[in-house]
Amino acid sequence: MSTKKESAPDGKWLTPDEERDWRAYLRMVTAVQARTAHDLAALGLSEPDYEVLSTLSERTDGTSTLHEQATKMGWSRSRLSRHASRMEARDLIRRAPDPADGRGCLLALTPTGRQTLREAAPHHVASVRRHFVDRLTPEELTALGHIARKLSKDQ
Repeated sequence: MSTKKESAPDGKWLTPDEERDWRAYLRMVTAVQARTAHDLAALGLSEPDYEVLSTLSERTDGTSTLHEQATKMGWSRSRLSRHASRMEARDLIRRAPDPADGRGCLLALTPTGRQTLREAAPHHVASVRRHFVDRLTPEELTALGHIARKLSKDQ
């Protein structure tokens, strides 16, 4: 084994400033997610629970295909299907066959899921404000939003 530093595939390592900023970004994402997840857990919800409930609530009928929901969340269908089973056991959502896709299913908010979201939403918004929005100036928030949208796009 060589003690020499191996080359990066493109031959260009991060500069010390790039490395510092990359690590700061990772710590920021981890810290904000951990804090908001902790606040949701106090309400009996996980971040994925809240994401499923809130995105389903954006639909007029509170229903989405498993495939659409998985794509929106950036999850595989099998991962979301397993999570949906846990949410269904808690009566937050229900699953039904998708009439347009014999192999797919629909996810739908239950009355319990709607009520849970209605009760959790104000607390979650307060958490996001406390741990993210209110810690930035309006200009910083705008810049971060621009950067996030830019980095979220496929290349």
